[in-house]
Amino acid sequence: MSLKPRRVDFESTWSTLLETVEAVITCSAVSRNVFQDRFSDVYALCVAYPEPLSDRLYQETKTFLENHVKKLYSLVTEGGEENFLNVYHQHWQEFNEGATYLNQLYGYLNTQFIKKQKYSDADLTYGTYGIELTEQMLEIGELALDTWKRLMIQPLKTQLLNLLLEEIKQDRCGGNVHQSVIHGVINSFVNVECFKKKTPLQLYEDLFECAFLNRTGEYYRSEAQKLLDQCNCSEYMEKVIQRLDEENFRSRKFLHPSSYTKVRRECHQRMVADHLGFLHNECKEMVTKEIKKDLSNMYLLLNPTYLPGGLGVLVQELEDHIREVGFDAVKNSSGENASGHFVEAILEVHARFKDLIHEVFYGDLQFMGALDKACASVINHRANPRFPCRSPELLSKYCDALLKKSAKGMSESEVDDKLASSVTVFKYLDDKDVYQRFYARMLARRLIYGQSMSMDAEEAMINRLKQACGYEFTNKLHRMFTDMSISSDLNNKFSEFIKEEKHELGVNFSILVLQAGAWPIGQSNLATFAIPQELEKSVRTFELFYQKNFSGRKLTWMHSFCNAELKFAYLKKPYFVTMGTFHMAILLLYNNANTLSFQDLLINTDLPEKELIKQLQALVETKIITSDGEEVDKNSNFLLNMNYTNKRTKFKITVAVQKESTQEVEQTHSSVDEDRKMYLQAAIVRIMKARKLFKHNQLIQEVISQSRARFAPSISLIKKCIETLIDKQYLERTPNSSDEYSYMA
Repeated sequence: MSLKPRRVDFESTWSTLLETVEAVITCSAVSRNVFQDRFSDVYALCVAYPEPLSDRLYQETKTFLENHVKKLYSLVTEGGEENFLNVYHQHWQEFNEGATYLNQLYGYLNTQFIKKQKYSDADLTYGTYGIELTEQMLEIGELALDTWKRLMIQPLKTQLLNLLLEEIKQDRCGGNVHQSVIHGVINSFVNVECFKKKTPLQLYEDLFECAFLNRTGEYYRSEAQKLLDQCNCSEYMEKVIQRLDEENFRSRKFLHPSSYTKVRRECHQRMVADHLGFLHNECKEMVTKEIKKDLSNMYLLLNPTYLPGGLGVLVQELEDHIREVGFDAVKNSSGENASGHFVEAILEVHARFKDLIHEVFYGDLQFMGALDKACASVINHRANPRFPCRSPELLSKYCDALLKKSAKGMSESEVDDKLASSVTVFKYLDDKDVYQRFYARMLARRLIYGQSMSMDAEEAMINRLKQACGYEFTNKLHRMFTDMSISSDLNNKFSEFIKEEKHELGVNFSILVLQAGAWPIGQSNLATFAIPQELEKSVRTFELFYQKNFSGRKLTWMHSFCNAELKFAYLKKPYFVTMGTFHMAILLLYNNANTLSFQDLLINTDLPEKELIKQLQALVETKIITSDGEEVDKNSNFLLNMNYTNKRTKFKITVAVQKESTQEVEQTHSSVDEDRKMYLQAAIVRIMKARKLFKHNQLIQEVISQSRARFAPSISLIKKCIETLIDKQYLERTPNSSDEYSYMA
């Protein structure tokens, strides 16, 4: 064919083209050659000489489409209501497919004539002039769809809507319906405007969706009331979930995807949101009885994001229940195994409800938050507000019991698992600094007296604490381990020094050199003590060795923490007894006498009277020495028991300092209070140095935020620290404001 423009007889060309157009729009058979020839005819008309006939071709095609749709309209309306939707769907499918092919036939007209006169996508999408499609020419495929909308859908919209709603109602009631027909008819409301850029779903929403949602809401409002009259809450929830699932499936059978969420929301509104009070009233009993199936159903119904506050009551009820169960679990935590009972009870409650939340509430963070709040409330509870919380002390004792050699009946892996679990409780502690202080004291005893089950386990536990609270929290604990390692090297060097200097000590002598700042050992109230002659040479030799290697350092001997092993050679069989230094000093005096008075012992040991009485009491209780009176006092005389017997040839006399006393607990809390004051003062100075000027309330909040990882400071304590810093001239109140502070450089 020639592409050169030429004269064209429109009437004869159009009559030939019209036959093919009729065949295409009715999806009749058209050969490839005929289709190609008609495509050429369209081209010829568009480039005709002397004037293109594009506009006339467009108008004739439009007239044809209108007449064709009018004929189809007559066929649809003549069929009666019984087959109305079927006939409509059948003609629509044929017309829609034919319009697609017709659009291809008119390809040249679309691209070279119509598109040049159409508004651009940018005009349609971002334009501010309210452009209507009726103001511009449409491509032939779009024109066919628009003609169907104007001449078929608009006149029949009421009839179509009523029949569709009736069919869907019949489907809800279990009747048989033609799914493909209903879906196809509804989809036709979308497809006839699919070419629109801004509002492709407007016809679908205005004509069908709004009415459908209203009818759906009415149906499920009635359904909900019917179910409430017939069922209890558990049955009601199961029925509602079933109805929601059915409607969700129905939406996917019939509707456009844009309606899925809207339909579910409407059903949910009528069956759940409208009866929220009824559901909330049942939450407490379900949570208390821990009815998992009902709780899971309740969660599914109350969870949707378009139901704000729906889960609030359920979350609060769970938190209250966990708190109540937790308090009940730990209320009997007393006696020797109070720490074990307390920690394991908390862990059991935590594990139990964590599993329940994952199983029933799918690990929802709101419920995990409720678990955290409840556990924190139980763990940090104070029976008496005037006394500190006991949880840090109990947790540290629990860890101490696990890490000691006496933790029998458990493998290392079991101990490690329990220690790892204990960190869960630790994370809930408000007073982490109190725990650290108790833990440090107990760690010191384990290290000094060699009571640790495993150094690897000790280090693993400290690493867990470091991960939870940072390096600063465990800095001193790490330094304690470093001292133990350095002390081991010192002992080796001391042994070499003795050999080189050819000193004969006469006893096996080993020491631990501990940094005063790292170990929680007070040096203020050390008991006076006269070192036994048998040890004087060893002590002087070590001091000489230490000063030679470390000039300028001062050694303070902590005799109350020392251990000694004595061999009893005066009895029928030898005994090897481990004891404290004070016990050793007393018993060594019996090398020269079998009977000693209290005054003799007091002069020779130089111990304070109270301390000496305490040490003698322990020796009398073990029957190694005997007293001539019923009680140990200043007037007593003490005899070495020459008839002493024991089933074990190796045993230990408990060192009094190892027993945690009420006074030491109070001392620990007192030292924590002092540390807190210094910590808060440092935090305030750090904040003010950065801010220069800061309001009172903002400073309080910032200090609380920075301290939260270690402890929960009281506002009164923060205020006292601020006053102290003002007195020390670190801060001052600004002259023009009563609630603002400035930093003094």
